[in-house]
Amino acid sequence: MSKIQQRLSALRNEMQKLNLDAVYISGTDPHSSEYLPERWQTRAFISGFTGSYGMVVVAKTDAGLWTDSRYFLQAEDQLKGTGIKLHKLRVPDATSPEEWMQQNLEEDSRVGVDSQTVSVAGFRNLRKTLREENIHVIEIPDLLDVIWEDRPVNPSNPVFELDVKYAGFSRKEKQQIVTEKLKSNKAEFHIVSMLDELAWLHNLRGSDINFNPVFTGFGWVGENENILFVDGEKLSDELTRKLENDGVEVRDYNSFYSFLTQIEGKSIFLDPATTNYSIYSSVCRNNEIIEGSSLIAHLKARKNLAEIKGIRQAMKNDGVALVEFHHWLKSSVGKEVVTEYTAGRKLAEFRSMQNNFKGESFAPIVGYKNHGAIVHLSVDKENALKIEPEGILLFDSGGQYLDGTTDITRTVALGKVTKQQKKDYTLVLKGMIALMGAVFPKGTKGCHLDILARKPLWENGMNYGHGTGHGVGHFLNVHEGPFAIRQEYNENSIEPGMVMSNEPAFYREGEYGIRTENMMVCVEKETTSFGQFYGFETLTLCPIDTTLIDKDLLYANEIDWLNSYHKKVNTELKAGLRKELHSFLDELTREI
Repeated sequence: MSKIQQRLSALRNEMQKLNLDAVYISGTDPHSSEYLPERWQTRAFISGFTGSYGMVVVAKTDAGLWTDSRYFLQAEDQLKGTGIKLHKLRVPDATSPEEWMQQNLEEDSRVGVDSQTVSVAGFRNLRKTLREENIHVIEIPDLLDVIWEDRPVNPSNPVFELDVKYAGFSRKEKQQIVTEKLKSNKAEFHIVSMLDELAWLHNLRGSDINFNPVFTGFGWVGENENILFVDGEKLSDELTRKLENDGVEVRDYNSFYSFLTQIEGKSIFLDPATTNYSIYSSVCRNNEIIEGSSLIAHLKARKNLAEIKGIRQAMKNDGVALVEFHHWLKSSVGKEVVTEYTAGRKLAEFRSMQNNFKGESFAPIVGYKNHGAIVHLSVDKENALKIEPEGILLFDSGGQYLDGTTDITRTVALGKVTKQQKKDYTLVLKGMIALMGAVFPKGTKGCHLDILARKPLWENGMNYGHGTGHGVGHFLNVHEGPFAIRQEYNENSIEPGMVMSNEPAFYREGEYGIRTENMMVCVEKETTSFGQFYGFETLTLCPIDTTLIDKDLLYANEIDWLNSYHKKVNTELKAGLRKELHSFLDELTREI
């Protein structure tokens, strides 16, 4: 019996004690985090699947993992021999976990859910769907805690302050801004459970989660009250004094839920999409609950002038590191052993030489040939492919800098390429350019813009399964909301100051993958008799491989955009690039 099968058996024993027919495992933590500290990597513990998205259902005799197209290939490989079946999401006729339980569990079955790890909206959806078949959703304790030997404890890494010169606004100013938003929503207090929102609100950063400069905590904020619930060991005496001088009361992390149960007669704002159901249960009986998309998420998404200035500087540093990497790649492949793994480490090394570098923003995805078709590829020394001077290489990576977060993907030719590869690459590039040039009225949602990036592919019977754009934090999480550019509807509009990715792609399974990704910021364009219009400005500064382009497929305006972009890249990066590489940069950015 495999390790995963042993864990499933142990979990089923605990289920039997509580008379449960199934357990729903959300795969996240009490803060709705995408990336997780080791303690909360429950999805990986129970299934062996290590992707960043997915839910698990364990029934008496069956078990399933649900994830999206980024991880189909990875999940199929990691689930082999576990007895857990892969269910595909975000594809036509997909069956969700709750629909599967509705179809496969008998009437009066009991489904256990740890309400600290399921959002209010998620819990309600489970209950509503399963109630149709008279299946009961039961709040249960964390059963994995019983069977997980030597389970990691919550990290206690130090918290540090982000200087206001990077943050743009002080803690007091941010509290005042949040208070004004609360008043307009007829609320007195905002519950803060998302870790990046907590870090932004208090101008603090940490290292509790790999690649995400956040720390574990909760927040409670209103006009005259601002409480930070955090493990006191994380804060130095000096930082604690600074917080208290700014009106921030520090309390123990573990006292948060008991604090909530004592609140009465207040109007409390919370986001049902991200706030866990246990929090809601603690306050809903004795208070007025006002629900909506997180006010802090909106404020955080619209970067201020200092943040945008910092991001632009981070892009220059990042661009220099990427040119250094590109030069090393071209000089080394075929002359020494280079693998996907060593290439990823080299990327990090070049970034580490840049000012204000604080680490990578996610584990680099370096996919050579057929590995490039695995959207969120993760390789180690053992399973990394050797890179040869032929075919194409996709690398998706990013950096965390004190002044900003970066996320970029490039696909480069390492030797002779086929006509088909050039066509695929050029169609992806056309989509990226089209979205970058979008002009749209105020109130436009991401799903309204997504078609621009896909149109060249759709016209050729091609597509990609993931979203086109996600929000990017300011020295925070590389993925943030509340908006997104993807086919699915998202009620949050694209607004000036929002920083996001633009990453159309195409994958030929078993052959190669292509993705070209730039970051961009939404800006005001003009106001006419028809209203306000917005557009985008490019932030990323890095050459795009022109040797993969089929120029005959590009329109004149697309060629003009690319040449103009490369002229800017050349000008902006040369100041920080060592002179020995200036001619190399000239070659990468020459006009087509």
